[in-house]
Amino acid sequence: MPSSVQIADHAGIRELRLNRPDVHNAFDDRLIADLTAALHAAGSDPAVRAVVLTGVGASFSAGADLHWMRGMAKASEAENREDSLRLATLMRTLQFLPKPTIARVNGAAYGGGVGLVACCDIAIGVETAKFGLTEVKLGLVPAVISPYVIAAIGVRQARRLFLTGEIFDAATAAQIGLLHQAVPADQLDDTVHSVLKQLAKAGPVAQHEAKHLALGMHGLTEEALERIDRDNAALIARLRVSEEGQEGLGAFLDKRAPNWNISGKQ
Repeated sequence: MPSSVQIADHAGIRELRLNRPDVHNAFDDRLIADLTAALHAAGSDPAVRAVVLTGVGASFSAGADLHWMRGMAKASEAENREDSLRLATLMRTLQFLPKPTIARVNGAAYGGGVGLVACCDIAIGVETAKFGLTEVKLGLVPAVISPYVIAAIGVRQARRLFLTGEIFDAATAAQIGLLHQAVPADQLDDTVHSVLKQLAKAGPVAQHEAKHLALGMHGLTEEALERIDRDNAALIARLRVSEEGQEGLGAFLDKRAPNWNISGKQ
């Protein structure tokens, strides 16, 4: 079975590629575990100066895997809480990685995929990419990724996107701060390379401290977020097993409109 995360090194750059292209690099237990381990390894390797996170195939990451969601819909509240904590650990690991991180957004990013983009220090995406925080359409909320997304785009934008679950384009993602740049697909690698050249000019210890400084000034510390993650994991676990959450997940899996959707469209 191929690894769910491909790892490649070149001149001090470690590229981590989400490798489930047949399901648009959607999250499941294995991908979460593999990516968390790969990030820990990159963070502790003195030969690694920067990390580039991207996807194999047409998408960056479509969020939760369909089969994974089906299992979580049947799981207990306690099992859902533990599952959410594993995803929270992944996001927190990426957010506080002691190396510069670049999201090379090669295609669509939804749900947890948006969380990965928000957790990276720098985010560059193709101008054809689509984004969405669509959890409310399932009777859920983007609880685990919320601290990172709100830090990236601000409360005002998050309130709209969390409430509507609408799909938005790369130009909008750049406008609200989720992406730093949206570029044509044939310029993506050159743009990422240009940023890496700038990162290579800086002292690695200074970069680590600069990252810590910026996050700390915003009130984002590992200790604070670990506490928030526990609360958010409990919230999403409660919603997944609630009547509305079960209806939303069931409707999505059955490819029908949920009972609250008066439009009658999925």
